[in-house]
Amino acid sequence: MKFKILDSIKNEEEDALKEQLALDVLTGFSNKRKYLNSKYLYDERGSDLFVKITQAKEYYPTRSEREIFENHHQDIIKNLSQEKVNLIELGAGDGHKTEILINELLKQNKDVEYNPIDISEDAIKGLCENLTTKYPNLVTEGVVGEYVPALKWTYKNKPGRKLILFLGSNIGNFSLTQALVFLRTIWKNLHGGDHILIGFDLKKDINLLLHAYNDSEGLTSDFNLNLLDRINRDLGGNFDPSKFQHFGTYNPIMGAMESFIVSLENQEVRIDYLEKSFQFDAFEAIHLEYSFKYLLKDIEFLAKEAGFQIIENYYDKKGYFVDSLWRVDKS
Repeated sequence: MKFKILDSIKNEEEDALKEQLALDVLTGFSNKRKYLNSKYLYDERGSDLFVKITQAKEYYPTRSEREIFENHHQDIIKNLSQEKVNLIELGAGDGHKTEILINELLKQNKDVEYNPIDISEDAIKGLCENLTTKYPNLVTEGVVGEYVPALKWTYKNKPGRKLILFLGSNIGNFSLTQALVFLRTIWKNLHGGDHILIGFDLKKDINLLLHAYNDSEGLTSDFNLNLLDRINRDLGGNFDPSKFQHFGTYNPIMGAMESFIVSLENQEVRIDYLEKSFQFDAFEAIHLEYSFKYLLKDIEFLAKEAGFQIIENYYDKKGYFVDSLWRVDKS
């Protein structure tokens, strides 16, 4: 087991990361419509809460995608080259779905190396240790870093055919334009004939979406309100999370679920690191996250415009979710 810590991450001091959070809080909370980047939801507690969200009875995406992998893993693998395959996963998480592919690749005696990419060193180390314990013959080298620098590193340092995994509808955190830019960046860091497998959450009954993002256990609420605890801890804020509530809704014009936390009263919050206080009006919202949903024509548009050819779309039985396998076209 190996893992690579990119210099751009390794050299980031804790103070620099805190400074970036502070800058983003200042920018977002000074805006007329307050907002904060969803990446700050994923501190240690936030990441643990998100795992619990994926197991909630109302949250269908994880179960739907696992069903796809269980039913179609052999079809996915048959499209891969007979050469060495580098399985590169963006935002790997616990790897429980990817393990289905890894197991099948090893059963077929394919030459495979697994390269998970994540910003968290602990997540990468834990995942690589777990998989190499289960599969002693599996070669792993995790990469600790942001997606784009890590992809550039794998492009230069990992010969052989590549299958990029971007699962769990993480693509939905980008707008259509942002997704196109990101996918084109991936395209630039792959060779013709390489593949990418992307999870897309499909448009469906709005009530299903609302329940998935407002679970009955309150896990999504805890997940979003935890951001206030993080600001208190890291920046010396004095937020009282009990004075805010989670609100998740569907925007049919944008085709996206949106997550907010809403102030329940007029209040002023001090953030010592910024030496500044912020006013929150009663029922004023902080926008945290988009989760875009897709039609087939959206997926086809993204593939064509980003330089990929769709090989196959794999659906769960209810048609809630699709994993779309694309091949890089550089002709």
